[in-house]
Amino acid sequence: MLKNNTVQTIRDKALWMRRRAFTMVHDAQLGHPGGDFSAIDIIATLYFGVMHYDPTKPGLENRDRFIMSKGHATGALYTALCAAGYYPEEWLDTYMQPNSKLNGHPNRNYLPGVETNTGPLGHGMPVALGIAIAAQISGQDHRTFVLTGDGELQEGSNWEAAMTAGHRKLETLTLIVDRNRLQQGMGTEDTNGLDPLDEKFRAFGWEAVMVDGHDIGALLDVLAPARIGKGRPLCVIANTVKGKGVSFMENKASWHHGVPNAEQYRIALEELV
Repeated sequence: MLKNNTVQTIRDKALWMRRRAFTMVHDAQLGHPGGDFSAIDIIATLYFGVMHYDPTKPGLENRDRFIMSKGHATGALYTALCAAGYYPEEWLDTYMQPNSKLNGHPNRNYLPGVETNTGPLGHGMPVALGIAIAAQISGQDHRTFVLTGDGELQEGSNWEAAMTAGHRKLETLTLIVDRNRLQQGMGTEDTNGLDPLDEKFRAFGWEAVMVDGHDIGALLDVLAPARIGKGRPLCVIANTVKGKGVSFMENKASWHHGVPNAEQYRIALEELV
């Protein structure tokens, strides 16, 4: 019963995040809603079912760290941080506006809860690696989570980090791949194929599992603290749908950075219930 309650809470948070993020993109006429929507269930699960943090103490030493490597999906990240209590909802109304703290890419100098600046793809994994190594050296047991896009894994810096993480047996490091199989303009497998992705990570010394990235219960199971202690970093390949939840966006590469008109906005909010 307790898990069922947690699952429903996370679903409710994820629905609010989708509606709020789509409103932000509509009002700003800027953003990346397709990637926001493929990642929102994952991020909501982390913030409202898995991670240890205190929004009143963003610098808490033993907090779990989350690195949003696919930094363009700020609609997903900003709504999560807001729902988690890091700042008031009114801040979301300033999304992308001049001098707003809510830029097109997250900036740790402006927003509490942002661990590192991201945007150039392939940077988040190396930063997460460094955080996890520092914890290992100092004997800390906080967890470090990093979310990448699948197209982002075409950047070599990710594989350098993966090789080092496997070598150091960083069991507190978890990589989650938003495997929606679409990147800007076309499919990942048409651009530079990644499959078999799980076998690649196992070859680098990782535990690798595949999961439905929109199944909250399955995400909770695979990301649970009980998985710590296996002596290897964990790669969760989350199979997702770009634009999940809005019929005209789902599985459409054009919504990588598309913005809705008034009619599309109306239809989306009618579907997001």
